[in-house]
Amino acid sequence: MKRPIIIQSKLMPKGICLNLFGTFWARDTRWIDRYVVNHERIHTAQMRELLFIPFYILYGIEYIFRLLRYRNRSAAYRNLSFEREAYTNGNDLTYLSQRRHFAWVNYLRRQK
Repeated sequence: MKRPIIIQSKLMPKGICLNLFGTFWARDTRWIDRYVVNHERIHTAQMRELLFIPFYILYGIEYIFRLLRYRNRSAAYRNLSFEREAYTNGNDLTYLSQRRHFAWVNYLRRQK
């Protein structure tokens, strides 16, 4: 698998890896291991199937709904369908090779 592009930036908060159009941004890259890369690659697959911009729009809309429901930023984030798919399968390094298109939809209904 191709090595990801990881950009180190002091503008990023510590402990955060942001995936922008398949490019990973982090303040410190030492903590980014193959499982974090796999998690972010799952997001890249989600972005590609939604043609990138709609992914960010849906992500934002779902986040607002989850925030209204949970009234907690962390709980809202963890319950996003996109994040739930990525966290559930991030440790399975073979997941992307068997992942079905639009698999994140299966995580819309199931709640934690």
